[in-house]
Amino acid sequence: MATKRVEYEFGGPIGAAAIVFSLPILLNVLFLVCNDISGCPAPALLNPNTLTWTKLRAQIPWPEDGIWGLASWSVTGWVMTYYLVSLVLFRILPAKEVLGTKLRESGKPLRYRFNALSSTIVQLVPCAIGTYSQGSDFFLWVWITDNYLQILSANLGLSIIISLVVYIRSFSVKPGNPELRELARGGQTGSIIYDFFIGRELNPRIHFPFIGEVDLKTFLAMRPGLTGWVILNMAFAAKQHRTYGFLSNSMIFLVIVQAYYVLEGQYAESGIVGMMDFKTDGLGFMLTFGDIVWVPFLYTTMCRYLSTHPVLMGPYFLVIVGIIFFLGVYIFRASNAQKILFREDPDHPTFKDMPYIQTKRGTRLLTGGWWGYARHVNYLGDWLQSLPFCLPTGMAGYAILPVGAAAQAGAAVMLDGRQVVPGDAMFWGTLVTYLYSALFGILLVHRERRDNRVCAEKYGEDWVKYETAVKWRIVPCVY
Repeated sequence: MATKRVEYEFGGPIGAAAIVFSLPILLNVLFLVCNDISGCPAPALLNPNTLTWTKLRAQIPWPEDGIWGLASWSVTGWVMTYYLVSLVLFRILPAKEVLGTKLRESGKPLRYRFNALSSTIVQLVPCAIGTYSQGSDFFLWVWITDNYLQILSANLGLSIIISLVVYIRSFSVKPGNPELRELARGGQTGSIIYDFFIGRELNPRIHFPFIGEVDLKTFLAMRPGLTGWVILNMAFAAKQHRTYGFLSNSMIFLVIVQAYYVLEGQYAESGIVGMMDFKTDGLGFMLTFGDIVWVPFLYTTMCRYLSTHPVLMGPYFLVIVGIIFFLGVYIFRASNAQKILFREDPDHPTFKDMPYIQTKRGTRLLTGGWWGYARHVNYLGDWLQSLPFCLPTGMAGYAILPVGAAAQAGAAVMLDGRQVVPGDAMFWGTLVTYLYSALFGILLVHRERRDNRVCAEKYGEDWVKYETAVKWRIVPCVY
């Protein structure tokens, strides 16, 4: 009997191990080397020939207690309180309940409970009241910026614990499980590190005392990380105000558009049940780390940068950046709305004159409208939305001059007398502030490739016809 070939993603076990160990280090490095002590990047890094740990350590916010100072039991306790509040709001607030796609083995759908938007609003209300009464000195904003590394470590630790729990618990899934538990196809390779990374169980659900059953995948994807993204941004905006006495238009723009991005996504929360992550991928370190560590801490890098280097955008540049963002929003939302409508009602009058391919499975593949331009034109919109998150940082890079240094033209002067100037660091900071958009683009290309393989297996010859009809993958006439 022929042995079924194991199909790996992300470079297999070696790639999975590299991601598991390298990405947490990367997030710590980004905070340390782009800081409010010496510059972005730290000046010592601009002269690698003379670089030493002693010299670098004096220029970065390395904890006095060394590596043990990266974590704190007190901070971890407050982070866990934040997650508990999110769980309680999930249970007590009114929610929209929807059925997901039918499971592969049982043919039955899972029921999902969605109220992330109202939960976030409830959490932001006390933040707004505190800011109104105490301004940028609101204790929460100060606490967040003072304990950033420890908050990062707490979320990282939680992502590891959740990933281990769902991995171990997945071995209790049995065929025909009446609880509608199911294993993901890609998470049963037999490689411990790879299955831990990619996720073994498709939709792990845990029953919490006094709260009830919680679908971990949807909870983590749409709640603590996304809400935390908004809160962290607001904390860095407050830090800029404490440092300079004003808010730059670049900071105001980023806080507003990223909050819109999060809240609009949470408003359309129920749409995630039709995404590839939720239909085919198990919950493992990849999704857990991505949801509660990668998203809130990488995506806030730009506001963290601006909190120390307040970039002032000209009116024309501000308009251009705004147009790019809303163009991305329009493409992403309009294309997804068309896809969802076609899936639910392919005979809707909207599609009367649009071409499609009738598959042998009995479903249709739309080859007109937005989906005639590219197979994943929504990814184009998603990436365009990410670019304006980085552009407000300009030609990033700065050096911090001590109090009493000779005044330099164009320097941003902190309230404590230090000056922030581009100096030799100019442009090198873009490696930090534009990393998000660059990696997001790579991730979308990889995701499109994964989805293409799944669809090719699912539709067979019909997918070949579809590829002929719609030859562009993401960007029409380019890719």
